[in-house]
Amino acid sequence: MSYCREEGKDRIIFVTKEDHEAPSNAELIADDPNDPYEEQGLILPNGDINWNCPCLGGMASGPCGSQFKEAFSCFHYSKEEVKGSECIDNFRGMQECMQRYPELYPQEEDGESSPNQGQSGSDPTTDSNSPPSTSQSAPSSDSKAPSEGQNAS
Repeated sequence: MSYCREEGKDRIIFVTKEDHEAPSNAELIADDPNDPYEEQGLILPNGDINWNCPCLGGMASGPCGSQFKEAFSCFHYSKEEVKGSECIDNFRGMQECMQRYPELYPQEEDGESSPNQGQSGSDPTTDSNSPPSTSQSAPSSDSKAPSEGQNAS
């Protein structure tokens, strides 16, 4: 025996095995181009933000959804010369919220920026070490001392 019950905003439908074996009699409704919940991209025809756009990856919902909406709205509607420059506090609030929920908002920096930081960190070191290493190849006596320093660093 199948039945349906509602709990708050959710509707829970229990069906039997027999219900699943019968062919569906669901009727598809033609898409309404004016329906703001349809996938119309990030910006709706009226200029509003489509918070249901899959391109947002669900960022508009969850524990930091309101902070995301505030920051993104601020940036979208910004009229400043440097677009979004007045939104720094909103983005900071969103970032602080996301840091409180690392299981929901994993830090991509941890996995990706470690190599990037190593590269960006090595760029200045490479820049500072590049001239000695280039000059190292010419004089052989200088190449011994810096190479020891390079092995240590």
